[in-house]
Amino acid sequence: MSILNKKLSNARSSILGCPYVRSITDGHSRVYWRKESPALQRTRADVRVRVAEATTPNQGTGDVYVIEPKPLEEGVEKHIISIFVADEPGLINRVAGVFARRGANIESLAVGLTVDKALFTVVIAGKAANVANLIKQLSKLVKVRYVEDITATNRIERELLLLKLRVQQGSARAEVLQLAQIFRARIVDVGDNTLSLSVTGDPGKLTALLKVMAKFGVVELARTGRICLRRGEALLERGTNLPESPPSSPLPNARPKTSATGQSAGSDSGEEERTADVYMVDGSASGVWDVDNVLEATYASQGQVPTDYKAYTLNIEVQDKPGVLNQVTQVFARRGYNVQSLVVGPSEREGMSRIVMVVPGKVSSPDGSSGISPLLKQLSKLVFVEDITDLTDIPFVNRELLLVKVRCSASQRGELRDLASIFRGSIVDVATASVTIEVLGKEDKMKAFTDLLEPYGILEIARTGRVAMSRDSGVNSEFLERMSMGRVL
Repeated sequence: MSILNKKLSNARSSILGCPYVRSITDGHSRVYWRKESPALQRTRADVRVRVAEATTPNQGTGDVYVIEPKPLEEGVEKHIISIFVADEPGLINRVAGVFARRGANIESLAVGLTVDKALFTVVIAGKAANVANLIKQLSKLVKVRYVEDITATNRIERELLLLKLRVQQGSARAEVLQLAQIFRARIVDVGDNTLSLSVTGDPGKLTALLKVMAKFGVVELARTGRICLRRGEALLERGTNLPESPPSSPLPNARPKTSATGQSAGSDSGEEERTADVYMVDGSASGVWDVDNVLEATYASQGQVPTDYKAYTLNIEVQDKPGVLNQVTQVFARRGYNVQSLVVGPSEREGMSRIVMVVPGKVSSPDGSSGISPLLKQLSKLVFVEDITDLTDIPFVNRELLLVKVRCSASQRGELRDLASIFRGSIVDVATASVTIEVLGKEDKMKAFTDLLEPYGILEIARTGRVAMSRDSGVNSEFLERMSMGRVL
Protein backbone atom coordinates (compact mmCIF):
# COMPACT_ATOMS: atom_id res chain seq x y z
CA MET A 1 0.00 0.00 0.00
CA SER A 2 2.86 2.37 0.79
CA ILE A 3 4.38 1.75 -2.63
CA LEU A 4 1.08 2.63 -4.31
CA ASN A 5 0.73 5.84 -2.33
CA LYS A 6 4.28 6.85 -3.32
CA LYS A 7 3.54 6.34 -7.01
CA LEU A 8 0.35 8.39 -6.75
CA SER A 9 2.29 11.19 -5.05
CA ASN A 10 4.91 11.20 -7.83
CA ALA A 11 2.20 11.29 -10.48
CA ARG A 12 0.50 14.29 -8.87
CA SER A 13 3.80 16.22 -8.63
CA SER A 14 4.64 15.50 -12.28
CA ILE A 15 1.57 17.38 -13.53
CA LEU A 16 2.31 20.55 -11.61
CA GLY A 17 4.03 22.03 -14.67
CA CYS A 18 1.03 21.29 -16.87
CA PRO A 19 -1.62 24.03 -17.22
CA TYR A 20 -4.37 21.41 -17.40
CA VAL A 21 -5.43 19.53 -14.26
CA ARG A 22 -7.70 16.47 -14.20
CA SER A 23 -9.77 15.77 -11.12
CA ILE A 24 -12.07 12.86 -10.42
CA THR A 25 -15.00 13.57 -8.18
CA ASP A 26 -18.14 11.44 -7.80
CA GLY A 27 -16.86 9.12 -10.47
CA HIS A 28 -16.74 11.93 -13.09
CA SER A 29 -13.53 13.14 -14.73
CA ARG A 30 -13.13 16.91 -15.09
CA VAL A 31 -10.33 18.92 -16.76
CA TYR A 32 -9.82 22.55 -15.80
CA TRP A 33 -7.15 25.26 -16.26
CA ARG A 34 -4.84 25.54 -13.30
CA LYS A 35 -3.83 29.05 -12.28
CA GLU A 36 -0.17 29.73 -13.12
CA SER A 37 2.33 31.55 -10.98
CA PRO A 38 3.61 34.98 -12.20
CA ALA A 39 7.10 33.55 -12.82
CA LEU A 40 5.68 30.79 -15.01
CA GLN A 41 3.57 33.32 -16.92
CA ARG A 42 6.65 35.46 -17.68
CA THR A 43 8.55 32.38 -18.85
CA ARG A 44 5.76 31.35 -21.19
CA ALA A 45 5.49 34.89 -22.62
CA ASP A 46 9.22 34.97 -23.31
CA VAL A 47 9.05 31.61 -25.08
CA ARG A 48 6.14 32.79 -27.25
CA VAL A 49 8.10 35.92 -28.28
CA ARG A 50 11.16 33.88 -29.26
CA VAL A 51 9.06 31.43 -31.27
CA ALA A 52 7.27 34.28 -33.05
CA GLU A 53 10.60 35.92 -33.98
CA ALA A 54 11.95 32.65 -35.31
CA THR A 55 8.88 31.74 -37.37
CA THR A 56 7.82 35.18 -38.70
CA PRO A 57 8.79 35.38 -42.39
CA ASN A 58 10.71 38.33 -43.83
CA GLN A 59 8.20 40.89 -45.02
CA GLY A 60 9.99 41.57 -48.30
CA THR A 61 12.66 43.73 -46.75
CA GLY A 62 15.55 42.04 -48.54
CA ASP A 63 18.91 41.15 -47.12
CA VAL A 64 19.31 43.54 -44.21
CA TYR A 65 22.55 43.10 -42.29
CA VAL A 66 22.91 45.38 -39.30
CA ILE A 67 26.64 45.48 -38.54
CA GLU A 68 27.28 47.05 -35.18
CA PRO A 69 30.71 48.70 -34.82
CA LYS A 70 33.02 47.06 -32.34
CA PRO A 71 35.58 48.90 -30.21
CA LEU A 72 39.23 48.46 -31.12
CA GLU A 73 41.51 46.43 -28.91
CA GLU A 74 43.72 48.19 -26.41
CA GLY A 75 46.64 49.89 -28.11
CA VAL A 76 45.16 49.47 -31.62
CA GLU A 77 44.31 52.57 -33.65
CA LYS A 78 43.16 53.26 -37.18
CA HIS A 79 45.79 54.72 -39.47
CA ILE A 80 45.42 56.37 -42.88
CA ILE A 81 48.44 55.83 -45.13
CA SER A 82 49.03 57.76 -48.34
CA ILE A 83 51.30 56.10 -50.92
CA PHE A 84 52.35 57.74 -54.19
CA VAL A 85 54.16 55.52 -56.68
CA ALA A 86 54.96 55.16 -60.36
CA ASP A 87 52.42 52.81 -61.93
CA GLU A 88 53.43 49.62 -63.73
CA PRO A 89 52.06 46.07 -64.15
CA GLY A 90 52.05 44.17 -60.86
CA LEU A 91 52.47 47.25 -58.69
CA ILE A 92 49.18 46.83 -56.83
CA ASN A 93 50.09 43.23 -56.07
CA ARG A 94 53.42 44.28 -54.54
CA VAL A 95 51.79 46.92 -52.36
CA ALA A 96 49.07 44.51 -51.22
CA GLY A 97 51.75 41.87 -50.57
CA VAL A 98 53.46 44.08 -47.99
CA PHE A 99 50.24 44.15 -45.96
CA ALA A 100 49.46 40.45 -46.51
CA ARG A 101 52.86 39.19 -45.40
CA ARG A 102 52.48 41.01 -42.09
CA GLY A 103 48.89 39.93 -41.48
CA ALA A 104 47.48 43.45 -41.76
CA ASN A 105 43.85 43.52 -42.85
CA ILE A 106 43.01 46.49 -45.06
CA GLU A 107 39.77 48.13 -43.95
CA SER A 108 39.40 50.26 -47.07
CA LEU A 109 41.48 51.05 -50.13
CA ALA A 110 41.12 53.76 -52.76
CA VAL A 111 43.52 53.92 -55.70
CA GLY A 112 43.71 56.74 -58.22
CA LEU A 113 45.50 55.31 -61.25
CA THR A 114 46.92 56.80 -64.43
CA VAL A 115 49.25 55.32 -67.01
CA ASP A 116 52.38 56.36 -65.10
CA LYS A 117 51.28 57.25 -61.54
CA ALA A 118 49.15 55.89 -58.71
CA LEU A 119 47.96 57.34 -55.40
CA PHE A 120 46.95 54.78 -52.74
CA THR A 121 44.94 55.74 -49.68
CA VAL A 122 44.86 52.79 -47.26
CA VAL A 123 43.00 52.54 -43.94
CA ILE A 124 44.25 49.86 -41.55
CA ALA A 125 43.94 49.16 -37.84
CA GLY A 126 47.08 48.32 -35.90
CA LYS A 127 49.51 49.32 -33.22
CA ALA A 128 51.77 52.30 -33.85
CA ALA A 129 54.93 50.17 -34.00
CA ASN A 130 53.44 47.76 -36.54
CA VAL A 131 52.18 50.59 -38.74
CA ALA A 132 55.59 52.27 -38.62
CA ASN A 133 57.15 49.02 -39.79
CA LEU A 134 54.65 48.80 -42.65
CA ILE A 135 55.51 52.33 -43.78
CA LYS A 136 59.21 51.48 -43.65
CA GLN A 137 58.72 48.40 -45.82
CA LEU A 138 56.47 50.23 -48.29
CA SER A 139 59.08 52.95 -48.75
CA LYS A 140 61.57 50.30 -49.89
CA LEU A 141 59.47 49.33 -52.91
CA VAL A 142 60.78 50.36 -56.30
CA LYS A 143 59.39 53.58 -57.78
CA VAL A 144 57.84 54.79 -54.52
CA ARG A 145 57.41 58.56 -54.53
CA TYR A 146 56.45 58.92 -50.89
CA VAL A 147 54.74 57.03 -48.06
CA GLU A 148 53.11 59.05 -45.30
CA ASP A 149 50.88 58.41 -42.29
CA ILE A 150 48.38 61.28 -42.47
CA THR A 151 46.24 60.16 -39.51
CA ALA A 152 47.18 63.11 -37.29
CA THR A 153 47.02 65.78 -40.02
CA ASN A 154 44.24 68.29 -40.58
CA ARG A 155 42.63 66.82 -43.69
CA ILE A 156 39.55 66.49 -45.86
CA GLU A 157 38.11 62.96 -46.00
CA ARG A 158 35.57 61.77 -48.54
CA GLU A 159 34.08 58.42 -49.54
CA LEU A 160 31.64 57.39 -52.26
CA LEU A 161 28.74 55.00 -51.70
CA LEU A 162 26.42 53.34 -54.22
CA LEU A 163 23.39 51.86 -52.48
CA LYS A 164 20.55 49.78 -53.94
CA LEU A 165 17.42 49.55 -51.79
CA ARG A 166 14.36 47.33 -52.15
CA VAL A 167 11.56 49.86 -52.02
CA GLN A 168 8.00 49.26 -53.20
CA GLN A 169 6.10 52.05 -54.89
CA GLY A 170 4.07 54.16 -52.50
CA SER A 171 4.71 55.83 -49.18
CA ALA A 172 7.96 53.93 -48.57
CA ARG A 173 9.48 55.28 -51.77
CA ALA A 174 8.44 58.81 -50.85
CA GLU A 175 10.13 58.42 -47.47
CA VAL A 176 13.35 57.23 -49.14
CA LEU A 177 13.34 60.27 -51.43
CA GLN A 178 12.94 62.58 -48.43
CA LEU A 179 15.81 60.91 -46.57
CA ALA A 180 17.96 61.09 -49.70
CA GLN A 181 17.38 64.83 -49.85
CA ILE A 182 18.40 65.20 -46.20
CA PHE A 183 21.70 63.36 -46.80
CA ARG A 184 22.21 65.08 -50.19
CA ALA A 185 22.13 61.75 -51.99
CA ARG A 186 21.31 61.45 -55.70
CA ILE A 187 19.00 58.93 -57.32
CA VAL A 188 20.96 57.19 -60.10
CA ASP A 189 18.56 54.40 -61.07
CA VAL A 190 14.89 53.49 -60.57
CA GLY A 191 13.55 49.95 -60.95
CA ASP A 192 10.10 48.47 -60.42
CA ASN A 193 10.90 47.57 -56.81
CA THR A 194 14.30 49.16 -56.23
CA LEU A 195 15.99 52.53 -55.94
CA SER A 196 19.73 53.13 -56.40
CA LEU A 197 21.44 56.11 -54.76
CA SER A 198 24.88 57.66 -54.81
CA VAL A 199 26.15 59.74 -51.91
CA THR A 200 29.49 61.21 -50.88
CA GLY A 201 30.72 62.31 -47.49
CA ASP A 202 32.88 61.40 -44.54
CA PRO A 203 32.61 57.91 -42.97
CA GLY A 204 30.25 59.14 -40.25
CA LYS A 205 27.72 60.48 -42.74
CA LEU A 206 27.70 57.30 -44.81
CA THR A 207 27.33 55.09 -41.74
CA ALA A 208 24.39 57.19 -40.54
CA LEU A 209 22.75 56.90 -43.97
CA LEU A 210 23.15 53.11 -43.99
CA LYS A 211 21.67 52.86 -40.50
CA VAL A 212 18.61 54.87 -41.53
CA MET A 213 18.09 53.05 -44.84
CA ALA A 214 18.58 49.53 -43.43
CA LYS A 215 14.90 49.17 -42.55
CA PHE A 216 13.93 49.30 -46.24
CA GLY A 217 16.23 46.43 -47.22
CA VAL A 218 19.74 46.73 -48.67
CA VAL A 219 19.97 44.74 -51.90
CA GLU A 220 23.52 45.74 -52.88
CA LEU A 221 26.22 48.07 -51.61
CA ALA A 222 29.41 49.29 -53.28
CA ARG A 223 31.68 51.64 -51.33
CA THR A 224 35.04 53.19 -52.04
CA GLY A 225 37.79 53.73 -49.55
CA ARG A 226 38.65 57.15 -48.21
CA ILE A 227 40.48 59.74 -50.24
CA CYS A 228 42.22 62.54 -48.39
CA LEU A 229 43.78 65.92 -49.06
CA ARG A 230 45.25 68.24 -46.46
CA ARG A 231 43.27 71.32 -45.60
CA GLY A 232 44.52 74.75 -46.51
CA GLU A 233 47.57 75.16 -48.70
CA ALA A 234 49.52 72.22 -47.25
CA LEU A 235 50.30 69.46 -49.74
CA LEU A 236 51.07 65.78 -49.31
CA GLU A 237 54.83 65.72 -48.87
CA ARG A 238 57.54 63.30 -49.89
CA GLY A 239 58.91 60.68 -47.55
CA THR A 240 62.00 61.71 -45.62
CA ASN A 241 64.02 58.82 -47.03
CA LEU A 242 63.81 60.01 -50.65
CA PRO A 243 66.50 62.15 -52.29
CA GLU A 244 65.70 65.70 -53.27
CA SER A 245 65.72 67.04 -56.81
CA PRO A 246 68.79 69.08 -57.75
CA PRO A 247 67.71 72.70 -58.10
CA SER A 248 69.93 73.13 -61.20
CA SER A 249 67.95 70.68 -63.37
CA PRO A 250 64.30 71.76 -63.47
CA LEU A 251 61.87 69.77 -65.55
CA PRO A 252 60.47 71.31 -68.72
CA ASN A 253 56.88 70.21 -67.95
CA ALA A 254 56.94 70.68 -64.19
CA ARG A 255 54.32 72.94 -62.66
CA PRO A 256 55.61 76.16 -61.08
CA LYS A 257 56.71 75.81 -57.48
CA THR A 258 54.78 77.64 -54.85
CA SER A 259 55.45 78.52 -51.28
CA ALA A 260 53.05 78.20 -48.38
CA THR A 261 51.84 81.74 -49.10
CA GLY A 262 51.16 81.00 -52.76
CA GLN A 263 54.14 83.02 -54.08
CA SER A 264 55.99 81.63 -57.04
CA ALA A 265 59.49 80.18 -56.77
CA GLY A 266 62.33 82.64 -57.11
CA SER A 267 60.58 85.41 -55.22
CA ASP A 268 62.33 87.31 -52.45
CA SER A 269 60.18 85.85 -49.71
CA GLY A 270 63.20 84.38 -47.91
CA GLU A 271 61.26 81.20 -47.09
CA GLU A 272 62.25 77.71 -48.13
CA GLU A 273 60.34 76.86 -51.27
CA ARG A 274 58.79 73.50 -52.06
CA THR A 275 60.95 71.82 -54.69
CA ALA A 276 59.61 70.22 -57.84
CA ASP A 277 57.68 67.01 -57.32
CA VAL A 278 60.42 64.78 -58.78
CA TYR A 279 63.75 63.38 -57.73
CA MET A 280 66.82 62.42 -59.72
CA VAL A 281 68.89 59.25 -59.52
CA ASP A 282 72.05 61.27 -60.18
CA GLY A 283 72.92 64.73 -61.36
CA SER A 284 72.65 64.01 -65.10
CA ALA A 285 70.01 61.36 -65.71
CA SER A 286 66.42 61.65 -64.59
CA GLY A 287 64.80 58.82 -62.66
CA VAL A 288 61.35 57.33 -62.95
CA TRP A 289 59.76 60.55 -61.71
CA ASP A 290 60.13 62.74 -64.77
CA VAL A 291 56.63 64.11 -64.11
CA ASP A 292 55.04 65.86 -61.13
CA ASN A 293 52.87 64.15 -58.54
CA VAL A 294 49.52 65.50 -59.76
CA LEU A 295 47.23 62.75 -61.01
CA GLU A 296 45.28 63.14 -64.23
CA ALA A 297 41.50 62.87 -64.10
CA THR A 298 41.45 59.75 -66.30
CA TYR A 299 43.58 56.63 -66.54
CA ALA A 300 44.71 57.25 -70.13
CA SER A 301 44.01 59.84 -72.79
CA GLN A 302 42.34 58.99 -76.06
CA GLY A 303 44.59 56.90 -78.30
CA GLN A 304 46.80 55.46 -75.54
CA VAL A 305 44.71 52.26 -75.27
CA PRO A 306 44.86 49.88 -78.28
CA THR A 307 41.71 49.73 -80.39
CA ASP A 308 41.39 45.94 -80.05
CA TYR A 309 41.21 46.28 -76.24
CA LYS A 310 38.37 47.43 -74.05
CA ALA A 311 37.92 48.07 -70.35
CA TYR A 312 36.16 45.30 -68.39
CA THR A 313 34.36 46.20 -65.17
CA LEU A 314 34.38 43.37 -62.62
CA ASN A 315 32.41 43.18 -59.37
CA ILE A 316 34.06 40.64 -57.04
CA GLU A 317 32.70 39.69 -53.61
CA VAL A 318 35.26 38.12 -51.29
CA GLN A 319 35.50 37.03 -47.68
CA ASP A 320 36.99 39.60 -45.35
CA LYS A 321 40.28 37.80 -44.68
CA PRO A 322 43.85 39.15 -44.44
CA GLY A 323 45.69 38.61 -47.72
CA VAL A 324 42.64 38.15 -49.96
CA LEU A 325 43.42 41.32 -51.93
CA ASN A 326 46.94 40.05 -52.54
CA GLN A 327 45.55 36.77 -53.87
CA VAL A 328 43.17 38.52 -56.26
CA THR A 329 45.72 41.00 -57.60
CA GLN A 330 48.28 38.21 -57.98
CA VAL A 331 46.05 36.54 -60.57
CA PHE A 332 46.19 39.72 -62.66
CA ALA A 333 49.91 40.31 -62.09
CA ARG A 334 50.95 36.80 -63.17
CA ARG A 335 49.17 37.31 -66.49
CA GLY A 336 50.52 40.80 -67.14
CA TYR A 337 47.25 42.71 -66.69
CA ASN A 338 47.58 46.33 -65.61
CA VAL A 339 44.61 47.30 -63.48
CA GLN A 340 43.06 50.64 -64.49
CA SER A 341 40.87 51.08 -61.41
CA LEU A 342 40.58 49.37 -58.05
CA VAL A 343 38.13 49.93 -55.19
CA VAL A 344 37.95 47.85 -52.01
CA GLY A 345 35.22 48.39 -49.44
CA PRO A 346 32.70 46.56 -47.23
CA SER A 347 29.83 44.62 -48.77
CA GLU A 348 26.20 44.56 -47.68
CA ARG A 349 26.87 41.21 -45.96
CA GLU A 350 28.75 40.94 -42.69
CA GLY A 351 32.19 39.41 -43.05
CA MET A 352 32.34 40.14 -46.79
CA SER A 353 34.10 42.79 -48.87
CA ARG A 354 33.47 44.00 -52.40
CA ILE A 355 36.23 44.64 -54.94
CA VAL A 356 35.39 46.61 -58.09
CA MET A 357 38.11 46.50 -60.75
CA VAL A 358 38.52 47.90 -64.25
CA VAL A 359 40.87 45.78 -66.35
CA PRO A 360 41.77 46.20 -70.04
CA GLY A 361 41.53 43.06 -72.12
CA LYS A 362 41.00 41.77 -75.62
CA VAL A 363 37.58 42.46 -77.09
CA SER A 364 37.04 38.72 -77.66
CA SER A 365 38.88 35.41 -77.29
CA PRO A 366 39.67 33.12 -80.24
CA ASP A 367 36.75 30.88 -79.22
CA GLY A 368 34.36 33.84 -79.37
CA SER A 369 33.97 34.22 -75.61
CA SER A 370 34.82 37.24 -73.50
CA GLY A 371 38.41 38.41 -73.75
CA ILE A 372 39.00 37.89 -70.03
CA SER A 373 37.02 34.66 -69.58
CA PRO A 374 40.23 32.69 -68.78
CA LEU A 375 41.03 35.26 -66.10
CA LEU A 376 37.57 34.91 -64.54
CA LYS A 377 37.99 31.13 -64.39
CA GLN A 378 41.22 31.54 -62.44
CA LEU A 379 39.62 34.05 -60.05
CA SER A 380 36.71 31.70 -59.34
CA LYS A 381 39.17 29.04 -58.12
CA LEU A 382 40.35 31.21 -55.22
CA VAL A 383 39.13 29.96 -51.86
CA PHE A 384 37.95 33.29 -50.46
CA VAL A 385 36.21 34.52 -53.66
CA GLU A 386 32.44 34.13 -53.28
CA ASP A 387 31.03 35.74 -56.41
CA ILE A 388 32.28 37.36 -59.65
CA THR A 389 30.09 39.50 -61.92
CA ASP A 390 31.23 40.92 -65.25
CA LEU A 391 29.24 44.16 -65.65
CA THR A 392 30.80 45.17 -68.97
CA ASP A 393 28.07 44.05 -71.36
CA ILE A 394 25.03 44.72 -69.18
CA PRO A 395 23.52 48.08 -68.20
CA PHE A 396 25.28 49.31 -65.06
CA VAL A 397 25.74 52.55 -63.18
CA ASN A 398 29.26 53.70 -62.33
CA ARG A 399 30.62 56.71 -60.50
CA GLU A 400 33.98 58.13 -59.39
CA LEU A 401 34.87 60.79 -56.84
CA LEU A 402 37.45 63.51 -57.38
CA LEU A 403 39.06 65.95 -54.92
CA VAL A 404 41.10 68.67 -56.61
CA LYS A 405 43.06 71.50 -54.97
CA VAL A 406 43.42 74.54 -57.23
CA ARG A 407 45.54 77.66 -56.89
CA CYS A 408 43.11 80.55 -56.45
CA SER A 409 43.33 84.20 -55.48
CA ALA A 410 40.56 86.04 -53.68
CA SER A 411 39.32 87.60 -56.93
CA GLN A 412 39.06 84.19 -58.65
CA ARG A 413 36.90 82.46 -56.07
CA GLY A 414 33.68 83.50 -57.75
CA GLU A 415 34.82 82.04 -61.09
CA LEU A 416 35.75 78.72 -59.52
CA ARG A 417 32.50 78.59 -57.57
CA ASP A 418 30.54 79.05 -60.79
CA LEU A 419 32.56 76.34 -62.55
CA ALA A 420 31.97 73.94 -59.66
CA SER A 421 28.21 74.57 -59.71
CA ILE A 422 28.05 73.91 -63.47
CA PHE A 423 29.58 70.47 -62.91
CA ARG A 424 27.41 69.90 -59.81
CA GLY A 425 30.50 70.01 -57.63
CA SER A 426 30.97 71.60 -54.22
CA ILE A 427 33.74 73.58 -52.59
CA VAL A 428 34.86 71.71 -49.46
CA ASP A 429 37.78 73.89 -48.32
CA VAL A 430 38.96 77.47 -48.86
CA ALA A 431 42.40 78.86 -48.05
CA THR A 432 44.13 82.16 -48.72
CA ALA A 433 45.56 81.08 -52.05
CA SER A 434 43.71 77.84 -52.88
CA VAL A 435 40.35 76.08 -52.90
CA THR A 436 39.49 72.38 -52.80
CA ILE A 437 36.58 71.14 -54.90
CA GLU A 438 34.70 67.83 -54.79
CA VAL A 439 33.15 66.44 -57.99
CA LEU A 440 31.19 63.23 -58.55
CA GLY A 441 30.61 61.61 -61.94
CA LYS A 442 32.17 59.61 -64.75
CA GLU A 443 35.68 59.89 -66.18
CA ASP A 444 34.64 62.12 -69.09
CA LYS A 445 33.12 64.62 -66.68
CA MET A 446 36.26 64.61 -64.52
CA LYS A 447 38.45 65.18 -67.57
CA ALA A 448 36.36 68.10 -68.80
CA PHE A 449 36.37 69.71 -65.35
CA THR A 450 40.12 69.43 -64.76
CA ASP A 451 40.84 70.76 -68.26
CA LEU A 452 38.99 73.95 -67.31
CA LEU A 453 40.98 74.20 -64.07
CA GLU A 454 44.40 73.91 -65.75
CA PRO A 455 44.79 77.68 -66.36
CA TYR A 456 44.37 78.36 -62.63
CA GLY A 457 47.02 75.79 -61.63
CA ILE A 458 46.14 72.39 -60.19
CA LEU A 459 48.09 71.68 -57.01
CA GLU A 460 46.85 68.21 -56.11
CA ILE A 461 44.29 65.61 -57.16
CA ALA A 462 42.94 62.65 -55.19
CA ARG A 463 40.67 60.15 -56.93
CA THR A 464 38.77 57.04 -56.03
CA GLY A 465 38.45 54.24 -58.49
CA ARG A 466 35.21 53.31 -60.21
CA VAL A 467 32.34 51.83 -58.22
CA ALA A 468 29.63 50.10 -60.21
CA MET A 469 26.47 48.05 -59.86
CA SER A 470 23.89 46.74 -62.31
CA ARG A 471 20.89 48.85 -63.29
CA ASP A 472 17.50 47.32 -62.48
CA SER A 473 15.96 49.65 -65.05
CA GLY A 474 17.82 47.56 -67.66
CA VAL A 475 19.03 50.41 -69.86
CA ASN A 476 21.87 52.90 -70.23
CA SER A 477 23.52 54.78 -73.09
CA GLU A 478 26.21 52.17 -73.80
CA PHE A 479 23.58 49.43 -73.93
CA LEU A 480 21.43 51.40 -76.37
CA GLU A 481 24.38 51.87 -78.72
CA ARG A 482 24.42 48.10 -79.26
CA MET A 483 20.66 47.88 -79.86
CA SER A 484 18.66 48.55 -83.03
CA MET A 485 16.21 51.39 -82.46
CA GLY A 486 14.42 51.09 -85.82
CA ARG A 487 14.60 53.32 -88.86
CA VAL A 488 12.93 56.58 -89.70
CA LEU A 489 11.59 56.38 -93.28
